[in-house]
Amino acid sequence: MTSDTMRTVFPEIEPYRSGTLAVDELHTLYWEECGNPEGQPVLFLHGGPGAGTSPSHRRFFDPAHYRIVLFDQRGAGKSTPLGEYQNNTTALLIEDIEKIRVMLGIPQWLVFGGSWGSTLALAYGEAHPERCLGFILRGIFLCTKTEVDWFVNGMGYFYPEIHQRFAEAIPVEERGDLLQAYVKRLFCDDPAIYMEAARNWSRYEGSCLFLEPQAEAIASFESDEVSLGIGRLEAHYMLHGAFMEDDALIRNIARIRHLPAVIVQGRYDVICPPVSAYRLHQAWPEASYHVIGDAGHAAMEPGIASALVQATEDFKAQRRFS
Repeated sequence: MTSDTMRTVFPEIEPYRSGTLAVDELHTLYWEECGNPEGQPVLFLHGGPGAGTSPSHRRFFDPAHYRIVLFDQRGAGKSTPLGEYQNNTTALLIEDIEKIRVMLGIPQWLVFGGSWGSTLALAYGEAHPERCLGFILRGIFLCTKTEVDWFVNGMGYFYPEIHQRFAEAIPVEERGDLLQAYVKRLFCDDPAIYMEAARNWSRYEGSCLFLEPQAEAIASFESDEVSLGIGRLEAHYMLHGAFMEDDALIRNIARIRHLPAVIVQGRYDVICPPVSAYRLHQAWPEASYHVIGDAGHAAMEPGIASALVQATEDFKAQRRFS
């Protein structure tokens, strides 16, 4: 994509409606709607798990055309309790999406998800293909054992100094299994211990997001409100393989192959390496596939943001992707 064809995100907007939804005795979700109340429904699924939504996520969609639905998943963002990993599984998140859809009276919607949001989008689509109009997927994460090991250990091949800091927060004798060592601390009852572990975990991810590290993004990942959700819930879902059989999303892809989809992937995405996007495209050759040559993982890197806006505009115009 050349500079003269690069698209920018839409201007900032505010929700026209928002609220909370109690989904069980423990979890209450924050949700919002933006754009055109009579428009084409689109569901935005945030990453992490545990990262929550942000105002920038509303900006991939033409607000004159789309009815934009965003929500914070269990334990994330403005949903309560923050960082809560009990009663928190992929199957329950899928049920939550359906509760929101029914509450809002939406028969079908376009599903948009990046990173963990792509995992959840695929899992939701495979569970409820009849509710989906299509998929916009970015920075593919399938939550396989290989990908989890890459995140915890392999990123050190590209960011050795950042991984060293991540590992050195753990005593030497426990560094042979960093995931278990972090789980031990993240899920303990001492706030001083679990908050420090959460900040270390979240800083590790935030430092590897962009092709060129962004100090402001790293700082935001170290904040208590962001790091607790990311640290606890990412470790929780990685520990349990997203509560799915390994590689289930690829094996069940036939359930949604008839639907239009686009895959957008940063070439130098270290957090979710391109091999996962390529595997998904091999299993789903009908999906459009765009590798952005000058981007890492973050949705707001210019090339990725441009491709995502192009995708929403393509679907607006022709209900499919180029």
